[in-house]
Amino acid sequence: MTNYSISSIASLLLYLFYLGLALYFIYDLVFKKHNPVKSLSWIVVMLLLPYVGLIIYLYVGRDFRKNKIYSRKGLHDERLKKELTAFQLEQLNQEQNDLPEDIALHKKLVFLVLNNSRSILTEHNSTQLYYTGKEALEAMYESALNASHHIHLQSFIIENDSVGTRWKNLLMEKALKGVDVCVIYDDFGSWHLPRSFIRDMRDAGVHIEPFGKVGFPGIRVMINYRNHRKLLIVDGEEGFLGGVNIADRYYDGGSSMEWRDTQIRIRGEAVKQLESSFLMDWYFITHKNLRRRRHYSYQLSYLQEDSVPETCYMQIVSSGPDSDWADIMQLYLTIITEARNRISINTPYFIPNESILNALRTAALGGVEVRIMLPLESDARFVHYASLSYVTELLDAGVKVYLYTKGFIHSKTISIDGRCCVIGSANLDNRSLEHHFEVGAIIYNPGVSSRVEDEFDRCIGDSRLIVSRTWDKRPFRHKVYEQLTRLLSPLL
Repeated sequence: MTNYSISSIASLLLYLFYLGLALYFIYDLVFKKHNPVKSLSWIVVMLLLPYVGLIIYLYVGRDFRKNKIYSRKGLHDERLKKELTAFQLEQLNQEQNDLPEDIALHKKLVFLVLNNSRSILTEHNSTQLYYTGKEALEAMYESALNASHHIHLQSFIIENDSVGTRWKNLLMEKALKGVDVCVIYDDFGSWHLPRSFIRDMRDAGVHIEPFGKVGFPGIRVMINYRNHRKLLIVDGEEGFLGGVNIADRYYDGGSSMEWRDTQIRIRGEAVKQLESSFLMDWYFITHKNLRRRRHYSYQLSYLQEDSVPETCYMQIVSSGPDSDWADIMQLYLTIITEARNRISINTPYFIPNESILNALRTAALGGVEVRIMLPLESDARFVHYASLSYVTELLDAGVKVYLYTKGFIHSKTISIDGRCCVIGSANLDNRSLEHHFEVGAIIYNPGVSSRVEDEFDRCIGDSRLIVSRTWDKRPFRHKVYEQLTRLLSPLL
């Protein structure tokens, strides 16, 4: 047999192998009730890009929620949360006519979040908002510095820069003094973190673990299904969440523009829900249950008044491929449809699904003032052009779109009517709403919501309002970039 014949047979066998795999995944996309737009997009990619398209799908396109690769069923916290949810739903149903005004106005939202993510409604909380990464990181550092029992830190990005080194030294110092320090970082988001950085922390007694370890050195794979949560819990009494990572860019811009963000500090009953989110992620990674330590107890009593006398109703919503529903996507959709007067949205990336996009346009056409603030400049040009591709249809519906000019606005907030708001880690894009592990606080409090809207109003002074007549005159090449990236937006 000639070398030509052998290579021909090998090529044929390789093609048949590829074809078999492609047909298998196409069957999975067609018959397992996936999103039809995304399914068709992936089928086209696999057919038009032989081999490459299949590889991209394997690492980016699979739906882990439907395949149940991640699961939290059977965990003690999940069983207990189910009991607490049933208990609270029964209570709220019995008190429907006597609900406090802050809750009665958003009863549908409260019940949705109780049912889809078992997020307990807490009452006794106090909050403090930070609108710059520098302010947030300083407050977080001060809180961790005063820890006496434990520090739980979770960050998508930890950099080996000035801010990262400062936190590394603090956590090592606290661990050496006997404080229980546990750290989760995302292995993709913290791609540049050197092994020596991690080794030094472990040698000092810090328990530090990666989420979703990247298996192929030098190749960034599995960009979906990342743990995008940013949490800090200190002694189980104080918690922080929002969009701030551990990196110079959040503090002073580092070597690039400053990343502005929104972070919330919580004291009170809701902190136990933040703790629960962290501990379940820790269990996924290590298969060790920190809950056995009595300081992390999670009892029914936390529904009762705690040491915080203020009233601030709140639910902590965690979402990801470990849950049955796209919890935060459903939350965003519902809060948009509940608005009666005004919607104010901050997001660095805007690639909504059709439901979210139609809800925003419907609200604007129905007389609700809808305001969306995006960055003028972004860290991801491809995604930025995809975001801008939605501007024209937003403007046509009467939505006001602002481009923030004073740095990169990385905040992820939604506020409606000055009465209810969401602050968290989730961007308004497909990846955050469908695939990533995210966390957010939904706050039923006019004081907090008004402060979020006041900050939006202040940032308008550092922003450009997009006007249709000038937007239509943007360079033709930008329109081409936008439409090309828009075609791939279901896959982003």
